[in-house]
Amino acid sequence: MNLLRLYKLSNFLYKKNLFKLSKLVDIINKIVNKSIVYGSTQIGEDTRFAYGGISVVIHKHAKIGQKCMIGQCVTIGGVHGKQNGVPVIENNVYIGAGAKIIGNVVIGNNTIIAPNAVVTKSIEPCSVVGGIPAKYISKINRESFNEKYKYYGIERYIDE
Repeated sequence: MNLLRLYKLSNFLYKKNLFKLSKLVDIINKIVNKSIVYGSTQIGEDTRFAYGGISVVIHKHAKIGQKCMIGQCVTIGGVHGKQNGVPVIENNVYIGAGAKIIGNVVIGNNTIIAPNAVVTKSIEPCSVVGGIPAKYISKINRESFNEKYKYYGIERYIDE
């Protein structure tokens, strides 16, 4: 089973207040996929994980929008010691392999985060960012965003 299927099962159990069963599925996910994605995490419809989501770590209170693509070895986490410091990923975001999104940040709609980027500040919608720490590279439009997704064989369309 891949990460997304196990997450959906865990999330279903979590929403039904079956917390112990949800936690059991989370543990299975950790063993099978080497990933940590809790049932309490909010992940939108049609979000996908590259390579089955291997080695992905997502904070239990993080929010991920719809139609996102998350690469392998991605970390979406909070800041140690801060309770409300978790990322919010809006819709139609591409997160490259190995990227880290840390802290109380908002990643705007239709954004591309380059592989291995470390994001510690909020990102405007329709942006391309990369580097350590992540810096603005360029603004994107419908055509350039869709070309990126076509490269990976996925049909996506930038939100209006």
